Amino acid sequence: MLELITFGDTGWGDELLLGMIMTIMVSTSSLAFGLVIGTLFASFKLSNSLILRAIAEFYTTVVRGVPELLVIYLLFFGGGSAVMYVAKIFGYMGYIELSPFTIGTIAVGAISGAYSTEVIRGAILAVPKGQFEAAKTLGMKKNIMSLKIIFPQVARLALPGIGNVWQVTLKDTALISVTGLVEIMRQSKIAAGSTHEPFLFYTVAIFLYLFITSISYQFFNRAESKFSKGFVRENS
Repeated sequence: MLELITFGDTGWGDELLLGMIMTIMVSTSSLAFGLVIGTLFASFKLSNSLILRAIAEFYTTVVRGVPELLVIYLLFFGGGSAVMYVAKIFGYMGYIELSPFTIGTIAVGAISGAYSTEVIRGAILAVPKGQFEAAKTLGMKKNIMSLKIIFPQVARLALPGIGNVWQVTLKDTALISVTGLVEIMRQSKIAAGSTHEPFLFYTVAIFLYLFITSISYQFFNRAESKFSKGFVRENS
């Protein structure tokens, strides 16, 4: 039985490894996309504009309140049509098909972005207001203040939450197999169907996810330690 997960022509090891690489690529791309969205909508929520706050609130409420699979289906079936509609406005009448990777990244990124919005918003609010006032008193420009004063503190405060968002994003990639993208779950299902050994391949899938999780856990721990340098922990 174990020869089925070896590398080479007789085993599925090569395919499972490629599936794991695809999972990592989609997860990292989705998290990066989600952080961009999260930063944007966190700024909307902290804005003085009622319209921007309403837009951000609508986005986070809808995405977090709707099942992830439904969001993926919505973007999978409606994303291509939306792109073609926009293209027609600019005069392009050809057919446009989005790749499963692009659809998966956008869908999972939109989901992670909703959670990242609250994480980043909470981190910004947790920075003492005196830090902003002190920077303004010193005559710092907004971009310098954001880069040198605010960002290191926001990163330190947001990293634990972003680590949790990463875990959710990693698990959500299992849902995008419905788009035809061959990641860990899709490849495990194909192998299980071909060999009639579902228990073996789904067990391997579990260990592959746990391997990625353990590596990412170490990464986020080191990142937290790096950004926490110079800060004194308060004992409760």
